Amino acid sequence: MGLFGKGGSEKAVVHIEGMSCGHCVMRDEKGVAALPGVKSAKVDLGKKEGVFEFDPALVSAEAIKAK
Repeated sequence: MGLFGKGGSEKAVVHIEGMSCGHCVMRDEKGVAALPGVKSAKVDLGKKEGVFEFDPALVSAEAIKAK
């Protein structure tokens, strides 16, 4: 997981195992996007990773990874 500061928000890049289809991608994007403070959620099936922009005052990178 990587973190990069960006003017009041951060990005977490999370490796995701176990995805096999577009439904998995949609489930992971919607699940993380529902967390308070998550500004964007983009999951790439081919790369097996998600990139999530979030407000660290409202949610932690660890909470995103756990979701």
